[in-house]
Amino acid sequence: MKLIATILLSILYIITSCTKSDKEINEAISTSLSAESASSINVAPEVKVNAESDPTESISKSRRNAITNAVEKASPAIVSITVTELQTGYTRSNDPFFSFFFSRPVQREVQSMGSGFIINEDGLIVTNQHVASKSAKTIMVSLENGESLEAELLGADELADLALLKIKGDRNDFPYVKFADSKSVMVGEWAIAMGNPFGLFADGQPSVTVGVVSATKRDFRPDPDEPRLYMDMIQTDASINRGNSGGPLVNSDGEVIGVNTFIFTGGTSNGFVGLGFAIPSDRVQKIIGQLKESGSVSLDFDPGLEFTPMTAQLVYQYGLPRLAGLLVTSVNKDGPAYECGIMPGDIIIRIGEERVASEMHAWALMREFGEGEEMTVHLFRDGSEYEAKMMLRKRVAGR
Repeated sequence: MKLIATILLSILYIITSCTKSDKEINEAISTSLSAESASSINVAPEVKVNAESDPTESISKSRRNAITNAVEKASPAIVSITVTELQTGYTRSNDPFFSFFFSRPVQREVQSMGSGFIINEDGLIVTNQHVASKSAKTIMVSLENGESLEAELLGADELADLALLKIKGDRNDFPYVKFADSKSVMVGEWAIAMGNPFGLFADGQPSVTVGVVSATKRDFRPDPDEPRLYMDMIQTDASINRGNSGGPLVNSDGEVIGVNTFIFTGGTSNGFVGLGFAIPSDRVQKIIGQLKESGSVSLDFDPGLEFTPMTAQLVYQYGLPRLAGLLVTSVNKDGPAYECGIMPGDIIIRIGEERVASEMHAWALMREFGEGEEMTVHLFRDGSEYEAKMMLRKRVAGR
């Protein structure tokens, strides 16, 4: 009813105001209707649309996570390592007669590739000993930016399978990664393997594979044929392939928890089957600390004896029994070996419960023991075996 009354009043107004323009009439009608509508209808508030929200930006932000942040943090410190070694071979003469009796030694250069990572601004690099050893003629490292630099070997330890390199020159602005405490590693947390598998890329940019920490404290007994000592290893299912050796295993904070070293195939194939192993960072720091200081690694304790492998020459020269073991050549009267009754001429047969196969194997077995522990040594003397229990004391500095 109010609306009809308003319309009638508007028509009356038009009739009585013929002198006004059509424009003014329309404005009057519009004003009247608007006022009436406002009095009877609640107008909804204006909704503002945020024109600044960009769905593309939102998607881009969602792609970033702990893994991408860790990779971005660690990548600049990862290096690809190319090692050139001289290997000696033999070639035969073209003459059939001389080639049957004689051969000439020849040397040839052989290249191998691996990975490593920089641990300080001066260019110190950690890698595996089987990547860079003392037999290396030249060592070249490629940085993430493609820069190629020569490095030198400061020290290597075959038993721990670790080597310490130094980039030549006086630069002190290299990017580097930090070590994490491997004792705090949790089974199930992210594990990121970084390196240069198969030496595929010459530009130095690392490849990244992601998995989890599958287990910790995995021990591998020293093998007489391969006496490297792998203790407290970190197991991961992050893919580790040839060329990844020496590269870091990184946590989600971008810190190194281990050094990628080998895979276990179980005889099923020659490739990765989900069982990769890394040397824990705590052991790495201990070893490279000694390599940096002296270029070699020594035991925490001093056994107080020296020995040499049993050979056919020693057997015939001294009338020794034909036994596989180590001949004790000298004993320090102030050392634990003398105190437990070991004498020169004894033959070491076993250390602990493991039969000794070589000198290197013996040192690997000894590294399973530490200062303050008791090490059992089985020996052969005068036609019979006996057992000696050696209490291990801290090595005196400088000895």
